Amino acid sequence: MKTAFHFSKDIEMAFKNDPPGQWLSTLPPGCLRLSSGYPDPVLVPSKEIKLAVTRLLEEEGDLPLHYMGSPRIPQLKNFLQKRMAQRGVELAFDELLITSGACQAIDLIARVLLDNEAVVAIESPSYMEALEIFQNYTPHYLTIPIDENGLQTELFADMLKDRKEKGQPLPRLLYTIPTYQNPTGTTLSLERRQHLLELAEQYDFVILEDDAYGELGFQDVPHLLKAMDPTNRVLYVGSLSKVVAPGMRIGWVVADKLLIEPLSWFKKDLDHPFDQATMASFLEVTDFDQHLHALTNVYASKCQTMLLALEKFLPSEVSWFVPKGGYFVWVKVPGVDTSKILAEAFDAGVSFVPGKYFFLEQQEGLEYMRLSFSYATEEEIVKGVELLGQVIGKNIAVAENH
Repeated sequence: MKTAFHFSKDIEMAFKNDPPGQWLSTLPPGCLRLSSGYPDPVLVPSKEIKLAVTRLLEEEGDLPLHYMGSPRIPQLKNFLQKRMAQRGVELAFDELLITSGACQAIDLIARVLLDNEAVVAIESPSYMEALEIFQNYTPHYLTIPIDENGLQTELFADMLKDRKEKGQPLPRLLYTIPTYQNPTGTTLSLERRQHLLELAEQYDFVILEDDAYGELGFQDVPHLLKAMDPTNRVLYVGSLSKVVAPGMRIGWVVADKLLIEPLSWFKKDLDHPFDQATMASFLEVTDFDQHLHALTNVYASKCQTMLLALEKFLPSEVSWFVPKGGYFVWVKVPGVDTSKILAEAFDAGVSFVPGKYFFLEQQEGLEYMRLSFSYATEEEIVKGVELLGQVIGKNIAVAENH
């Protein structure tokens, strides 16, 4: 006889959504991976991290393997504090919380700020795992379209004004990836950043700034929203996953200590002392600016390779945004449901992520796909786009004939 578990009402509500990770596909052997939003394997500093672990254990013995952990852990926090200061954000030690990646940070913020009456404003499209997190806490959303300059703040302003006039609930939180967004690669313009902060003050909501890709700019990196924030309404989430190693699971939150305290209250993971000490050991002997320069040079070259391949191999009806940094190119294939051509692309030997998974209302994303230039080699990018162009060309012709 099976045990009947009595789940909480909140959990029962979350179970009504699709299970997390529906967008992940099992790729055929040898498939060219234009779907993977992972760092270039060559750029992950595995040898340097191995040396960092060796140095850590030789100098500290068993300390990093205990609950209380290594004396290096505060060094990681100091590094992040200094890094944020370099980017225009001066913060106290108690305004910073290290988390197990950006996703834990987003989940903790959602847990302490949201309930099933809260309205969350979200860019459309947006990071699919953030969508999955928010759907665990509330069913109420306001979605704002993105164009080539990021979230359309004028449209957002109209939505907010309309809701206020009608007496409808205003958003409690806006989630945004303003810099090199996932999935679109777009960057919020300076004017829109300022406008967004003004709207947050006018309509009394907080902004969750997800900056996972923010240091991967190909030219000048834009101002952080957090650095432009005079009223402490921006909750900043950073990550070392895209710039060092995703398996290390190092993320962080910058916010007023009045929020950091409850986030810490519910974190309950003892800070992963070995991972944090290892990262501190790696960073203490690494020229981080030089490290970032090496990354952005490679990714800028790969991005350009993909853009040239798209121009060469994709039908003229297809369009895309040109990113200024990050990992992704967002492609529109008019008249084609990209989720329905994924199997055909696999058969041809190339992968992508269908656009529908980045929307709360999946019908809005049927004509889109996300391509990643970060993981594959430049040769694989060219070949993958060529194969994808053949698949798209056939299906656009079919759509036009119908």
